[in-house]
Amino acid sequence: MPTVHLVISGKVQGVFFRATAKDVADEIGVTGWVKNTEEGDVEIKATGDHDQLQKLVDWCKIGPQRAIVTNITITNVDEERFKNFHVIRRH
Repeated sequence: MPTVHLVISGKVQGVFFRATAKDVADEIGVTGWVKNTEEGDVEIKATGDHDQLQKLVDWCKIGPQRAIVTNITITNVDEERFKNFHVIRRH
């Protein structure tokens, strides 16, 4: 199964991007994780079939209602297997 690494830029923190991304990922059936970066972006690594990943990418281009996505970087990476999709929170 393909794995992608996404970096989403814009007004993407403080708008429930991570929580909504988890809901979308669970609904689509992809596994992986989402987290905020120190630079103010949101980072996602996800594994699924091509159609599932395309649906996730399409959603990330818009994000939740209050988000303003200005850029998304998509990188294909070596396959990783995850048990589920989870939110990584900074401590």
